[in-house]
Formats: sequence, C-alpha cells, structure tokens
Amino acid sequence: MNLLPSRKDDRPFLPASITTIATHGYGVGPFTRDLMAGLTVGVVALPLAMAFAIASGASPERGLFTSIVAGFILSALGGSRFQIGGPTGAFVVIIYSIIFKHGYDGLVLTTLMAGVLLLIFGFFRFGALIKYIPYPVTTGFTAGIAVLIFSSQMKDFFGLTMADVPPQFADKWTAYFQHASTINMQTLLVAGLGLGAILAIRKYKPRIPGPVVGVVLASLVAYIFGLNVETIGSRFGGIPSTMPDIVLPEVTFARLQTLLPEALTIALLAGIESLLSCVVADGMTGEKHNSNVELSAQGAANICSVLCGGIPATGAIARTVTNIRAGAFSPIAGIIHAAVLLAFVLLLANLASYIPLASLAAVLVVVAWDMSEARKFLRLMRAPKSDVAVMCLTFGITVFMDLTVAVGVGVVMASLLFMRRMSEVTSIDAEEEDTESWSNEVPLPDGVQVYTIDGPFFFGVADRFQSILAAMQKPSKVFIVRFHQVPFLDSTAINALESVHHRCQINGSTLLLADVGPSARGMMERLGVDLRVGTDHIFTSLDDALKAAHCLVGPDPTNCLPQQPIAARPALCEE
Repeated sequence: MNLLPSRKDDRPFLPASITTIATHGYGVGPFTRDLMAGLTVGVVALPLAMAFAIASGASPERGLFTSIVAGFILSALGGSRFQIGGPTGAFVVIIYSIIFKHGYDGLVLTTLMAGVLLLIFGFFRFGALIKYIPYPVTTGFTAGIAVLIFSSQMKDFFGLTMADVPPQFADKWTAYFQHASTINMQTLLVAGLGLGAILAIRKYKPRIPGPVVGVVLASLVAYIFGLNVETIGSRFGGIPSTMPDIVLPEVTFARLQTLLPEALTIALLAGIESLLSCVVADGMTGEKHNSNVELSAQGAANICSVLCGGIPATGAIARTVTNIRAGAFSPIAGIIHAAVLLAFVLLLANLASYIPLASLAAVLVVVAWDMSEARKFLRLMRAPKSDVAVMCLTFGITVFMDLTVAVGVGVVMASLLFMRRMSEVTSIDAEEEDTESWSNEVPLPDGVQVYTIDGPFFFGVADRFQSILAAMQKPSKVFIVRFHQVPFLDSTAINALESVHHRCQINGSTLLLADVGPSARGMMERLGVDLRVGTDHIFTSLDDALKAAHCLVGPDPTNCLPQQPIAARPALCEE
C-alpha cells in the first residue's frame, strides 16, 4: 500500500526495515551478516556514546541511553537501509549550551520540540529542502563545531585542576592558560597513550575500531599501575545498570518561546547530519534512501530518546560507514547494535567506572579532527569570494558567538549572494536590427525600441530593469519588452513592468510585450497585468509585435490596437 505518495517520488512512505526485507527477502545468511555488523558497530559506539555525552555536559549513561533508544528507532523506522543513529559531535556545542543555561530539563523540552519539528518536516516532505543548505554554510559550522569540541576536551586531556569550564571559546582558553601550571602528567600520559593507540590502529589496522583499542589500553594501564587519573567512576559515580524511567519536563509557554530557536537548530542539525549520512551510505552501496521517512524517524527517535533519559540524536556517518564495511544487509544490524549497548548497560555497566576521562578526551580529539575536514576547508578557501565569505562568517560566529545564530546568518547570507548571482545571470539588452542577434523577418521601424530580458525576471532584476529604462534620453513611440527566455517572473517584476507601462502612458508611448510564454502569461493573468497593459498588447512572438509597431508608427495608428487610457497608478505598484 502506498502511503502519502510524493509528487516526485512514488515509493511507499514505509521504513527501510520493511521495504528491504520485502524487496530482497531475509534468511540465515543475511541475519549472520547483520549480526556481525551489529556487534562491530555496537562495540565502536560504546566509547563514542559516553564521550559525546560527557562533552555535552551530561553524564555518560545519557549517551548510552541515546544510542540504545534512538539507535533502535532510527533503524526500525528510518528511511535508510544502513543508517546507524545515536549522539554525534554536531550536537555537543548546542547541548552543552542548553544544559548550561536551562539544565537537563530544558534540554528535554527543547529536544521534544525539535522532534515534533522533524516529524512535521517528514510528514510535509521537506526532505529535499533541507538538502539545499549551502555547502559553505555546512562546512563553516561543522569546522566551527570541531574547534569547539577540541577546545572542550583540554581540561580532561591535560588533567587541569579547575572548576567548571566556561562555555565561551575565548573564556575557555583564557581559563586553560590561567591553570596551565596544574597539568597532571599522569593524565597527560594516559591521554597520549590513548591518542597514539587510536592513530596507530587507524594507520596500520584500519579495520579494527581504534577508539575501542585506545580506551581499553588506557584503562588497563591506568588500573594496573594505579595512576592518579580521573575516571567515569570518580566523577560520575559509575553508570546505572538499568534503563531510566520516562521523564516529562515542565512545560510553560514562556519556556517554549525561549527554547524555540535552540529547538529549530537541533531539528535542522539532525536533519542535515542524518540526510548527509544517508547520502554517504547511498554512495557506498548504490542504494537510495527515503529522506522524508528518515526525517520522520529522526523526530520519533529524538522524542523517545530524551523521554528515556537520553540526549539529541541523529545519523552518525562514521558508525554508518563502519556498519557498511562490516557487511550489514539490512536495518536489523542497527537494531542489533542497540541491543549490544543495552546488554552492556544491563550486564557490564560497572566496568565503565574504570575508564579514564582522559582516554575519552583523546577519542574526541580525533573526532574533532575528522569533523573539521581541514583539507576541504582549505580547498574551499580557493572558491569564489562570496562562498569564502559565507564559510568564514559561519565559522567565526559558530566559534565566537553561537551556533544557532551561525546557521541562520550563514543561510541568509548565502541566499542573498545567490540572488545577486541570479540577477547577474539575467541580461537586459537593447536590440538593434544591424546586430548579429537580429534574426526576425519583420524589420525594426524608426521610433521603436526593443529590449530583451534573458533569464529569471525577479525582484533582484526588477530595479536594474527600471534603471535601464529610466536612463533613456528620449522615449520611443513604441516600446517593446521581449521576454525571450524568461523561465519565471515574480510580483516585484510585475510591479516594475506596471511602472514602465504607467511611464509609457504618461510619455505618450505604447508598451508591447513580445515572446511571452505560457508561464509568464499565467502570472500576468493571475495579477491582472494583462488587462492593465491590454491583452492585445501581448504577443507570443517578436514578429507579431513588430507588425503592430509598424502600424503604430505609421500615418494612421488609431486602428492598430485598442487605445489604453491613462489609468490611476495600479495598486500593485509603489512610488
């Protein structure tokens, strides 16, 4: 049964867990592949889930709860065959800020709002629209988040003795330098050992999960030699061995109003990150995800995650890639990954107490480097200046101000620059009979001026159109505007056209419109422009307009076209 079919996508609005099994079948072989992939990804996700939660200002078990609940729902209900969900680095900064300002209860309410927004995005099929976030914007704020994640780990990496780390970037580094004399060399040794192990595994044995090796090795060294390092147990008191009860936040209109910008940011980040992960998976496997189903699953996953004591979640690119490389066949692998983490919480939670925080800091240092995509960032510096400006502005605002503001400013600036580029693409030129572009059978009579608009005719072009016509030294007796290749026009362009028509009436000139296609004619009819200009003054070809112009400049123009009276200024126009 086809539920809510899209205009451009006739696939069922069904999760990939159903469509994959219905299309490819399922048996012992596929289950074995899913089992091995799920076990692998579960092991990889274990240290990452705790590290992201701690970096976000939450306790480590909240990261595990997120991977269990959100990971299960995203695999069971998502639109990608291989997507693995859970906490990611993209959320670290915004979560830390929300918890710092509003507490965990505020984060729960914010994420519930974001989940509802994601459900709306999916239901109304906004999946394709989210993909239109410009690449310089995503590159800028992703690199900015990477810098902030790296900065947030210096206290645990060096074992600095200091109070809570300030949330702002500049204040954070000022505090680090002020407490540089408190570096714990044993902590630094453990962090360096974990970092070295991760980098060595990535270089020489890339199929082995480096973060797991780094954390286990650092934990063993710290335990065996009795090093004086801070662990999950010493800071958080260990990890509960049961799943939490459902918690409902305090809901007031004032809180909803205050937290709405952060909720929108979480929803956009979850959508962008998840769909980007799906695109990466599609590129590796040749599959095609359903973006609207994926967004709906993101909404459900985030709602359930925070109700069960978790934090915001999205599709995780690194874990999704690991899932594919481990041989996953279907979303069952993601469900098994969640089951592996649940088994750890229920059976082995006490072991997490021995994990040094320095080893998790080392994991996040590597994550921050991967997120920064430094090579892509530097390569984009050679792009057009407008793209560089958008990227650098988004990066700067992310690092020094606020991620919520950065995304909004970056999108608005990129949109304005795009509109400027589109206006530059549209040309407005005067045509002469002796030029090579003139290919019409009907000659151009004296006293007739032809202007051609070639390209989109919208508000970015309307002012230039009026300025060009206002600069004419002497108004022509007949003025022809040729819509040669105008794919669309908007209300501002219509307003400019009516202004020209009004000026022509005052100057005793006649305005004719030529080469008006069905799309442009439809817009004119909807706004009543065809009646104001005159339906007999609108032509589908330039030759027909030129024939009318010959008559109008001839000795007896009275019978050429119905005369249009000088009317009052149309309501659509502005002075």
